[in-house]
Amino acid sequence: MTRRRVLALAAATALAVTACGESASDQSNAAEQANNDPRSVKGTVTFWDTSDATTESPAYRELAERFEREYPNIKVDYVNVPFDGADDKFKTAAQNGDGAPDVMRSDVGWTATFAALGYLQPLDGTPALKDSDDYLPVPMESNVYEGKTYGVPQVTDTLALLYNKEHFAEAGITEPPATWDELREAAEKIEDEVPRTKGIFLNADSYYLLPFVYGEGGDYVDVEGERITIDSPEVNAAVGTVRELVADGVGTTDTSANKYTNMQDGFKKGTVSMIINGPWSVSDALSGEAFDDPANLGVAPVPAGPKGQGGPIGGHNYTVYAGSPDLAASYLFVEFMNRPENQAYVAGENNTLPTRTSVYEKPEVSDNEILTAFQKPIELAKPRPAAPGAGTLYDLFSPFYEQILGGQASVEDGLAQAQRKAKGAVPGFES
Repeated sequence: MTRRRVLALAAATALAVTACGESASDQSNAAEQANNDPRSVKGTVTFWDTSDATTESPAYRELAERFEREYPNIKVDYVNVPFDGADDKFKTAAQNGDGAPDVMRSDVGWTATFAALGYLQPLDGTPALKDSDDYLPVPMESNVYEGKTYGVPQVTDTLALLYNKEHFAEAGITEPPATWDELREAAEKIEDEVPRTKGIFLNADSYYLLPFVYGEGGDYVDVEGERITIDSPEVNAAVGTVRELVADGVGTTDTSANKYTNMQDGFKKGTVSMIINGPWSVSDALSGEAFDDPANLGVAPVPAGPKGQGGPIGGHNYTVYAGSPDLAASYLFVEFMNRPENQAYVAGENNTLPTRTSVYEKPEVSDNEILTAFQKPIELAKPRPAAPGAGTLYDLFSPFYEQILGGQASVEDGLAQAQRKAKGAVPGFES
């Protein structure tokens, strides 16, 4: 047994004691009751919704109210929690055995970490996993840890190539680039033919580097070898490709704290022709003058590298706290929120991608050209490593990646420093 698994087992045992201590009720038959006699279930479900409070949360709040109407014996305590810092807030509450929600909208990168700490309830055999064969396989992978299922995929996303169709037409480009070499050629043509426009803007954030890393056949961790691999030849080659694409006459980048906003603003104004971004950015892009006509926005899979193609799978999962005193009610809540008709409602309201295959046939999705355009990128998307702590590497690596692209460090030195900094970030993994 590896050190990582020993730590996870110890944490799980500690939480089991906490959970038992905080709840006087017997939860052993919660799944049976929820499966066989759901109308008899009573209780309160505290739900932490980490979606955007302005643009996304109204849809989830509405579904919570619909749930209460269907299950009048169950009350939902709906809480919108800011996404930034929500993982630490949950871990603190779970560790203290006080204040953790029964159900949480968790980032896909958090699920394995929470599960390894023993903070999540396995959902196998519960109503929460009803019709689980309807879920897209890759989003479902982020919910499985050590052979058990600790969540269900709520929404999914990935990175894709977003481009300005008018700029492509002006430059005589008829198809979106299929490789990074083709993207470079397209960017150069656009800068030659479209005045005051940068061919591509690449975000100097390590998460946005992943399509290039996958294109080289790499990742930031080697799960089988239990090693952090930021300093690998594959990552080195990926960074080299980005540096070529942000060179003068091709594209640009930004290493400031406002890099994401500046990327979006340039794309919306039409001073940038191509970006790498996800479906969450579409509503913002369409608010810009360059996309007064929404049909001008093009979406294509990220170009391929020499050894692979695809972006990282993103999105959120519904997870249930292991110490919940109302597990039966929590299982029913997750099942309700993720029903096909309710996923379709969220997709229509929020322009987000469902995780159920059947929902893509519903008009809320099939009639939405932007959402259907993301189907191919989702098919090519790569699952995040099911290694507790791996999700922390993005924030850890980004400052060093910024230094490399900003010219303050060489590729080799920047990656070596990041590799040293990452020591201990993924328990049991060498660095």
